[in-house]
Amino acid sequence: MSESRNAILGKLRAGRDAHPLTPPVSDFAVLRNKRWDGAERLERIKRMMEAVHTEFLETTEADWPADVQAFLKAQGTRNLLFGPATEAGARLSAEWTADGPELIPYADRVETFKERLFDGIDAGITTTLGAIADTGSLIVWPTPEEPRLMSLVPHMHLALLRADALYDTFWQAMTENRWADGMPTNALLISGPSKTADIEQTLAYGVHGPKRLVVVIVR
Repeated sequence: MSESRNAILGKLRAGRDAHPLTPPVSDFAVLRNKRWDGAERLERIKRMMEAVHTEFLETTEADWPADVQAFLKAQGTRNLLFGPATEAGARLSAEWTADGPELIPYADRVETFKERLFDGIDAGITTTLGAIADTGSLIVWPTPEEPRLMSLVPHMHLALLRADALYDTFWQAMTENRWADGMPTNALLISGPSKTADIEQTLAYGVHGPKRLVVVIVR
């Protein structure tokens, strides 16, 4: 058996060496030329994401912590998971008032925090790297300060999106941010809340992640 195997492999290698393949030259012109202007870019992202049940909260740099708190109070949210070591998390903690939902810092190892994370958290807030107009997707870039569980486990995910961090295509986001120079263990592209359908095509939300995705657009 080993002789037959070696003979087959030898023929394959001989054919490869006799006719080496030249890899094709990649042409990204289609992606490079796909462009929208600033206002149209944001409207396209909103339109595509709202079509899959994403919600939007528009605010300003000065007001976003207060507006997030007011929104959650109106929703009857009991608590909010946040990353205290991030710039956004530090500001949220500093400006949060006592009458708002409880702020819960993600500061423990998941092994010691798992029970409350999966059973006692109503909402989580994370930053984003931006959004993509071509696909209507957020770019979530997990870090040790904002682990991916913050956006995947709570029933509601609030995502901070800076209005000046919008990209036309996934290719543009990768090249302009030099992703090839360093990637996290995973990067997430999120277009809407978690959903799935059974064999009868009955759509259900929140089976594999948040039931609600709220994009907080900060201008």
